Amino acid sequence: MSRTDKTRPWWVQMADAPMRACRPRHDHRFGPCTLDAAVTAASASLGERRDGCHWGGTASYWFRRAESHGHREWALWCRGERRRSRHAARRALRDLRRDW
Repeated sequence: MSRTDKTRPWWVQMADAPMRACRPRHDHRFGPCTLDAAVTAASASLGERRDGCHWGGTASYWFRRAESHGHREWALWCRGERRRSRHAARRALRDLRRDW
């Protein structure tokens, strides 16, 4: 099986390229630093607000992952719209040819 980014969990992608795919986000308002040395599912943040230190994705990481955060669903919806349009055009031409 190929090791593509789409088949791996988001936090594993962050762990494979720390400081390129993720950066430490420090928040010491509620106590000492709680950041783990390695990126784990518990220490990574998927964009939600968190209290305390955590690993957060960089802009380039989120740009690469854009397809899985709503954009892919939009493309599938557009594909369905185009398919419906094609089928409607074929029906209209078929009806026109039959009536002619």
